[in-house]
Amino acid sequence: MWAALLGAALPLAYAPFDLWWLAPLLLAGLWALWDGQNSRDAAWTGFVFGTAQFLAGTYWLYISIHVFGGAPLVLAVGLMFAVVLIMAAYFALTGWLAARLAPESGALRWWLVLPATWLVVEWLRGWLFSGFGWLALGYSQTDSPLGGWAPVGGLYLMTLAVLISASALRVLAAPGVGRIVAPLVLVAVWGGGALFARVEFTTPVGEPVSIALAQGSVPQDLKWAPEQFETTLQLYSGLTERALDHDLIIWPEAAIPALAHQVDSYLRAIRGLAAEGGATVLLGILRYDFDLDQYENTLLALTDEPEYYVKHHLVPFGEYFPVPAWVRNWMRLMNLPYTDIAAGPANQPPLEVAGQRLAVSICYEDLFGAKQLHYYPDATLLVNVSNDAWFGDSIAPHQHLQIARLRAMESRRWMARSTNTGVSAMIDPFGAVPGASPQFETYLLSGEAQGRTGHTPYTRTGNAPLVTLAFFALLACAWRRRP
Repeated sequence: MWAALLGAALPLAYAPFDLWWLAPLLLAGLWALWDGQNSRDAAWTGFVFGTAQFLAGTYWLYISIHVFGGAPLVLAVGLMFAVVLIMAAYFALTGWLAARLAPESGALRWWLVLPATWLVVEWLRGWLFSGFGWLALGYSQTDSPLGGWAPVGGLYLMTLAVLISASALRVLAAPGVGRIVAPLVLVAVWGGGALFARVEFTTPVGEPVSIALAQGSVPQDLKWAPEQFETTLQLYSGLTERALDHDLIIWPEAAIPALAHQVDSYLRAIRGLAAEGGATVLLGILRYDFDLDQYENTLLALTDEPEYYVKHHLVPFGEYFPVPAWVRNWMRLMNLPYTDIAAGPANQPPLEVAGQRLAVSICYEDLFGAKQLHYYPDATLLVNVSNDAWFGDSIAPHQHLQIARLRAMESRRWMARSTNTGVSAMIDPFGAVPGASPQFETYLLSGEAQGRTGHTPYTRTGNAPLVTLAFFALLACAWRRRP
């Protein structure tokens, strides 16, 4: 019961609730539950904790799959619970490993084994079987002093800072000389984060650019309706006309409900309209590659010679379906999506637009910060286009904005984030949001961004040093426990 309560409360540490101080407190409670448990009981405690956390924190999967995806109720609930239980299995693995490597309570367990085990398993969760790093601990700290560690070691160093803080709180609740060390550790971890939060790491380059984010706010259940098509075209052309005094005008993911070649004349007209005002339009749109015979989710830059970024990291069961042919046939008969989107190549170069080199991500891709490190130090500005309309009026769009903020913090660069129904936002290099759109309103958000160049420590090294140290720490513990 206590494990379920602790897990269910953890999403309150993330957006939109932003009770970031809860994260180390709740983890310290989980540490206490795991103390003294054998490996089987620790695995069960972790499983219950993870199940409660992801039920409370990702309930919106049901909205995406059933309400807007059109899947039958039983299938939607089954898929949601499948994701939740798979995520919970990682927490069970954490508890089992920790109990095997350090069954006794004490300094080794609290300061080393639990943090290192959690860190390695969370990193594993972020890429294994396509990965789902949602609700990684570090994301809860974008507004806390621990956010200062983002440019130093990225998401997982922030996660480690939460874990070390939880261990310090656990030590403070236990008798022994460690109670003298724990406050010093807390001061070092939180004070160090506060100090690094003031360091720029990167340097300005060139002139600032003015940016307009066009939020059409077309409801997901109407977006692909034939009667909505002309209205959508007029909507985005109208928003563009209002933004011609900007350098960049950015439409959201799949803004136009058609393939690029089907609206070629419309896109040429938009390019001409923008060029008259000295602006460049970026828009998300699907395209069909006739040479490769495949569909692609792209960001198109309407420059003299149009440039494309093709989405590389796709959403399983959203953009591609790793299922046998008979399941595809059933999906087709049930009027469900069944055709795969093709992934673009890895390590695509930045788009060179409006004097900037743009590091582009489409929707869910901003969850995979390590896959964007190839952009640096060349990229000067981050651009993310998304369609969070799939999640309705839930906590998911706010969680997704928080993820995008961390990508800006890690790289110390501005991000322009355009979404279909919100939250569209300008994000500064420190993760602050000087401008954001209201949700579910047609809105044109204006902002200005300064291009920046150079490496942060994180963009130079990525996750490898931290994860490697944690992994070898666990190997050392396993060697110590050998018969």
